[in-house]
Parts: sequence; structure tokens; C-alpha cells
Amino acid sequence: MTTISGPGPLAPRTPSRLPRDWTAVIKFVAVLILALVIVSPLFLLVVASLKADRFQILADMGSFRAFWVSDPTLQNFREVWTFSGALPFGRYLLNSLVILFVTVLGGVFLNSMAAFVLAWGRLPGRAIILTALIGLYIVPQESIVLPLLTIINRVGLSDSFAAQILPFMASPLYIFLIYQFFIQIPRDIYDAATVDGAGPFRIYWSVFLPISLPVLATVAILLGIETWNQYLWPLMVTQTDRARPISVGIASFFGHDSIYWNSAMAASVMMMIPVLIFYLAFQKWFVSSFISSAVKG
Repeated sequence: MTTISGPGPLAPRTPSRLPRDWTAVIKFVAVLILALVIVSPLFLLVVASLKADRFQILADMGSFRAFWVSDPTLQNFREVWTFSGALPFGRYLLNSLVILFVTVLGGVFLNSMAAFVLAWGRLPGRAIILTALIGLYIVPQESIVLPLLTIINRVGLSDSFAAQILPFMASPLYIFLIYQFFIQIPRDIYDAATVDGAGPFRIYWSVFLPISLPVLATVAILLGIETWNQYLWPLMVTQTDRARPISVGIASFFGHDSIYWNSAMAASVMMMIPVLIFYLAFQKWFVSSFISSAVKG
């Protein structure tokens, strides 16, 4: 009698890692391309600022030589960094730093205090005020520029630091952002401070502000970037070098008959450095605030 044996046990298949590897490669290439797209303009700006003159920049533009400098020089920065003359960029940069510092410091204080009153104060019509704040945020800034310019001229603040600081210290967006953070603080903390005899301003200053550093850092960075990049409004309210910021001063290099690329590149690098330092100083709280908002949202 013939015995027919069945098929033996199947050998275990080795899972193919090829799809997972290809997915990782595609992600790496995508991230690399995205990084090059973001970083390459900044790298080109720094390299061009180190070239001898505008003619060399124009000759290298359009080829890979635009991303390389064989004989770097700081001459463009020395020409731009001056506090007198036709284009005192040292003074423009100092003006921008003063406007940035006062606007951010005053903006964080005013917006956080308004948010505290909305979140914890006994304010009648609070829901209506919050709705109005959100409605104000969607109004484009350009639509109120002309009425605002009329007010600035009427009160005699034209061509001054105040004209560039006061209109932008309070913002509906930042008030609402801090308000969202304040209302998530437990009620027990506010009640405990009240039992200890603290008044509303003492609770705001000594209790709420120290535990709200992440959202305050976020507001400081966003407000700082917005202030630093202002161009249309300073162009309209400044007529002399006394309060003119560097963002408006850079436009002076772009004339009708010639463009001084070397000086414009050097001035742009000078304009970029302070806001980069400002971001790095608050980066820790800025990232933690966004992560916290994402988790809670």
C-alpha cells in the first residue's frame, strides 16, 4: 500500500522591509527639498552681502556661483553702518530696536491685562465684548490706515516713535489668545489668592503672569515679528530720519535708474539678525506654548 505524504510545514515568510524603507527615503527627500527651499534664500542673502560690489552679484545671479563667494569682504556692512549722511542705517536700526522694545513690552502688558479682566473680572457684557474682539480681528489693517493716519496727524504725532508704537500695542488677536490661556487656570488659585488678601491687580501681576510665561512669550514673538516687518505704516507716518525704521530705509537702495544690491543685501542681513536673536531668546516658551495649545485643542 502506497502512503501519500502531505506537504510539509510552510517556512515562515520574512516580512519585506522594502516598502517601509522607501517611505522613509521619500520622507527624507521631501524634508530635504523643503529645507533647501526655505534656507536657500537666506543663504543667498548672506553670501551676496559678502561680495565686493553689486556688479559681481548681478554677474553671479542665475548660476550656482550666486551661492558662493571666493573673496568675502565686510565692506558693504561698513558702508551701511553709519549714523549720519544720506542713508544713516545705523540710526534706522536703532530706531527699529526702540520701536520693537517699547511695542512688545507695552503690548504684552496691555493685552494680558485686558485678557485678565475679560477672563476673571466682573465685567458686564463680557460675551458681547469677546464677540466684538473676534470681529475686529478679521478687519484688514489696510482698511483703517487712512482714518488712523488722519487721527495721528490731528493729534500731532506724525513723524514720531509714538505714531509707530501706540496704534499697534493692543491687538484683538493677542487679547483673545491670552484670554484662552487665563480661563484654563483653575478657579482655586484665584480664590486662594483672594483669601490671602490680594487684590485683582496683585493677583494678575504676582500669580497669573508668572504661570503664563509660555503664552506671553508667544505673544511677544508674534507681536515682535509683526512690528519689525512693518513697512506701509512707517512709510506713511515718517518724513525724516528721526524716527524712520530700517524696513523703510532699505527701500532707498531701489532707485529708478539703479539698484544697489550689495548695500541692500548687507542692510537686510543687519535687519534679520535682531529678530533672529529675539526669537532664539523666547524659543523655549514659544514652542511649549504651541505644543500646549495643540494638546488642549
